[in-house]
Amino acid sequence: MDSKISKSTIPILCAFLGLTTAAVAEPYLQPGPEPTLHTQEAFSPESNFTAKWTRADARQIKRMSDPTAGSRQNSMPEEYTMPDIPQNFPDMSNEQVWVWDSWPLTDENANQYSVNGQEIIFSLVADRSLGFDDRHVYAKIGYFYRPAGISADQRPENGGWTYGGLVFDEGVTGEIFEDQSYSHQTQWSGSARIFPGGEIKLFFTDVAFYRDQNGGPDIKPYDSRLALSVGHVHANKHGVRFTGFNKVTSLLEADGTYYQNSEQNPYYNFRDPFTFEDPAHPGETYMVFEGNTAMDRATAQCDADDLGYQDGDPYAETVTQVNASGAPFQIGNVGLAKATNDDLTEWEFLPPILSANCVTDQTERPQIYQQDGKYYLFTISHSTTYATGITGPEGVYGFVGNGIRSDYQPMNQGSGLVLGNPTNLNYWPGSPFAPDYNQHPGQFQSYSHYVMPGGLIQSFIDTIGTKENFRRGGTLAPTVRIKINGDSSEVDYSYGVNGYGLGGWADIPANLNVNSGGQIKPLKQ
Repeated sequence: MDSKISKSTIPILCAFLGLTTAAVAEPYLQPGPEPTLHTQEAFSPESNFTAKWTRADARQIKRMSDPTAGSRQNSMPEEYTMPDIPQNFPDMSNEQVWVWDSWPLTDENANQYSVNGQEIIFSLVADRSLGFDDRHVYAKIGYFYRPAGISADQRPENGGWTYGGLVFDEGVTGEIFEDQSYSHQTQWSGSARIFPGGEIKLFFTDVAFYRDQNGGPDIKPYDSRLALSVGHVHANKHGVRFTGFNKVTSLLEADGTYYQNSEQNPYYNFRDPFTFEDPAHPGETYMVFEGNTAMDRATAQCDADDLGYQDGDPYAETVTQVNASGAPFQIGNVGLAKATNDDLTEWEFLPPILSANCVTDQTERPQIYQQDGKYYLFTISHSTTYATGITGPEGVYGFVGNGIRSDYQPMNQGSGLVLGNPTNLNYWPGSPFAPDYNQHPGQFQSYSHYVMPGGLIQSFIDTIGTKENFRRGGTLAPTVRIKINGDSSEVDYSYGVNGYGLGGWADIPANLNVNSGGQIKPLKQ
């Protein structure tokens, strides 16, 4: 059992000691810097203001960690920690394919749709003949479906999904690349929008690798594009199929001005398009995506604003120290683009809405989530992609503001941590294929989290277990739920059918259904 006092115990302890809650709130934080002050102020989407997830902010994660947590214990606060996933998990594909990043069929407001009574999700999949860690360069977009309106406790244990196959015929997604000499051509994450008449606009990351087949250095850097393909969905009680998806439109390539490109860094990140509309800007469609700040990898530097320390903070680092540490290799950001035509085939870059310079290299699968008039920017990051001097769990990080482009405030004590895997920050994380002996068995239990209506969160299972006894995943995890309140959130441990906050396996429930006549009706949750 962890030695850290749970948040729910605080009011009871305070009453017993005759103290106010505020009097004991501070001991949760270990000594360290204060977070950067953020206003949540909104700016025009076209503004050049970029919010910063600073080193001062990110160092709050370690301040929340229990320094006395022993080997294989969780050192992080329970309210921000995903419940432990058991190792005897079921497989949603019946061992047909590896499954990881997944996303539902949505509208412009992120409502999740079933079609004629069939729930539909898209997933990255790969053949099970591949090793699980070899899947990335062979990833394809597949889809699953299941009957809608069935509660999780009434479904088969594995979620009740049927694997429908691949979305694209072989060769379709490779046609957009001018250089056809690629060694591998793959599809990475995105989002899917439904339109009247059953039209589906599938936004995704189209990638070509140019690798030496004999194991030598890459012939040239990989080519990553944000892309669109259009098809139609056909669903009835017997199943789901798609037509179309026989053409791909290249939407955006990293520009080297706002978003780092392959000339600046052969390992650049540019992927994961998520589209939405904003009630504050009617008629406009926007896209967020993962990027890196446009600096040359060899000469990148961070400045005092990236560090974000308050004047006179005794725990502050200097710019010189940080730049000399290797931290500038990690310069992730969240990009923004705006559609310039109604077909959503033409887009223009806008400045990034968030930078994480000298904090982390990856701000994967960003999404905008709206609740109670607030805008929440959620993204995911790995424990191993943090910059020197920063650490944190694998999982969801969140930021709140008053508009798409805001001076985003990192949630939960200024840290940004919303839902992390159980982790012990007193020990090296290891890796999914080689967990560190001292790490909590759930350190790599899930990843690629996606926040759904009502605060539900789905993810995939990566690795569960200890160094001498672990199991790889390749299927979706149980859904969990967070309760969001302003700039804070907490895990709802009362949720679910599998106990202690775990919902159904691979449970991605639609909240709206559209039928063949175009009528849209809410679904009971």
